[in-house]
Amino acid sequence: MNKPWRGRVAYLLIGLAVAAGIGYGFMPRPVAVELAQVRKGDLAVTVDEEGKTRVRERYVIAAPVAGHARRIDLKVGNAVAAGQVVANIEPARAASLDPRSRAQAVARLEAVRAALRAAGESARATAAEARLAEQALARAESLGRAKFLSPAALDQARARLQVDQATRQAAEYAVQVARHDVEAARAALIQTSALAAGAAAETLRVAAPVAGNVLSVPHESEGAVLAGQALLEIGNPRSLEVVVEVLSTAAVKIGAGARVLLDRWGGDRTLQGRVRLVEPAGFTKVSALGVEEQRVRVIVDIASPPEQWRSLGDGYRVEASFVLWRGSDLLLIPTSALFRHAQGWAVFVVEAGRARLRPVKIGQRNGLTAQVIEGLRMGDKIVAYPDDKIADGVRVKARP
Repeated sequence: MNKPWRGRVAYLLIGLAVAAGIGYGFMPRPVAVELAQVRKGDLAVTVDEEGKTRVRERYVIAAPVAGHARRIDLKVGNAVAAGQVVANIEPARAASLDPRSRAQAVARLEAVRAALRAAGESARATAAEARLAEQALARAESLGRAKFLSPAALDQARARLQVDQATRQAAEYAVQVARHDVEAARAALIQTSALAAGAAAETLRVAAPVAGNVLSVPHESEGAVLAGQALLEIGNPRSLEVVVEVLSTAAVKIGAGARVLLDRWGGDRTLQGRVRLVEPAGFTKVSALGVEEQRVRVIVDIASPPEQWRSLGDGYRVEASFVLWRGSDLLLIPTSALFRHAQGWAVFVVEAGRARLRPVKIGQRNGLTAQVIEGLRMGDKIVAYPDDKIADGVRVKARP
């Protein structure tokens, strides 16, 4: 009798063990999550953008007149003193005259000289006629007062004088035109004759307005230049500023005097800066993704000592962080732990191995960290990256 009962008990225990195993297999397993701990620390809210340095005061030296510039020997980086001659400009070189063209130019000069003499003789003739008309008018007026000449004849004498005076004025103008023609014809020969005699061409010396270093030489080689054409650019490379293009939505939060951190410029320390100007006008810029953005230029002065950034130059890249707000000794959590709940924010707090939904009140935050005002305490453990597997009451375990 005892043997059958022992077999039945054994089968019963085996069945219970199998049922327990099946039940354990179907039990929900804890979800592996990454945990974060509520901590105290400092928080800074910043706007981060790339910028580049530029010389604050730069001067473009341009050609004051059109002419032929000699080669500029200055190179980028050379020091220039105030008043130093940096470029020489000669008068524009005329086309060379072959023997036939020169003979024609000489003949043209002689022709206009003859025209000048003819104009002079014509002017003298018209002047004599004008004097004669003045005398005739004087006699006519005398006879008219004595009633020996009719009013009509007196009017004719006056009209004759006016015509002769106009003719004399036209002749004098013709003399002036002839003189200018002579000068123009002479100018066609003057440069060739001067060069043939070994005379040096007149040279205009262009001086630097201030002391500095050469930043660029747009026109280095010898050649013709126009009035206003840039010859070289100078400035003081130690007077650097940083130009940062920020989104217009961020620019409205940045004010003059705001603190700026300049990093990733190649040096081993973070430079300090201050906002000097937020330009009042924006512009449209297409991003790398092809999206049109409204950007605003913000000008930043470097506040760190010059010996800390002496290796920086014009047009160097920097990364600027504009500090909009800063606080210390705050309760902080990762922003990745936050999610929307009802009309506010919430997190999952881990208590006794289970995730508990807890609403929280958030203050300032940046891209990585958020300030907690209400809902959490120092040392609370929260789910750092909640997903759709996490719900209120779900068992969780820390991911290794």
